[in-house]
Amino acid sequence: MAGSDACSIYVFDAYGTLFDVHAAVRRYSDRLGPNAAHLSEIWRSKQLEYSWVRALTGRYVDFWTLTERALDFAYERIPDADRSMRQALLDTYHEADAFEDVRPVLEELKARDAQLAILSNGTRKMLDAAVAKNGLGDLFDHILSADDVKTYKTQSSVYDLAMTAFRCFPEAISFQSSNRWDVAGATAYGFRTVWINRTADLDEYRDLSPVAQFKDLKGLLTL
Repeated sequence: MAGSDACSIYVFDAYGTLFDVHAAVRRYSDRLGPNAAHLSEIWRSKQLEYSWVRALTGRYVDFWTLTERALDFAYERIPDADRSMRQALLDTYHEADAFEDVRPVLEELKARDAQLAILSNGTRKMLDAAVAKNGLGDLFDHILSADDVKTYKTQSSVYDLAMTAFRCFPEAISFQSSNRWDVAGATAYGFRTVWINRTADLDEYRDLSPVAQFKDLKGLLTL
């Protein structure tokens, strides 16, 4: 079993935390028109909503399929957006851009002998593509996908994947996410949690508080 040092194992959510979920639309915003940002927001919100409903009903569909369906719904809500860009958006999302702070922070954590993992709703194919595109493969000990258990966060079986991979108790893991609902779920599960609040959102789950909140990953280096 691993030791109880909460700062020796860092597990990261992927989308919104390591990878920019709005980068694809931003890249093609001129082609998509004046409502491009709104399209991106709908795409992301529906992607998450679809995952929650699937987890609650036990009717699993993989995350890439939900991503495609969410984009199609966003196009229905924003009919003036250029539909010819659909495949380009999906291709760009599949190899999502990492935020600028990701690699330097991960490198510093590795230099401190930390173990690192991704724990994401994304399929393994999605995660492998994003990690490879951003040259991060040398930094992770594990890439863990909810697809392996055919459900989504905040189901405990997804968080179990990290415990199984590292053979440790929940309190030995520092779990980082930009999604406040994910932080709440991981806190309830027993992880030591850190909210990477990149968009300065309000705290909706004050009874399930993280141990720290930072505007980006750099804050992890101060703990």
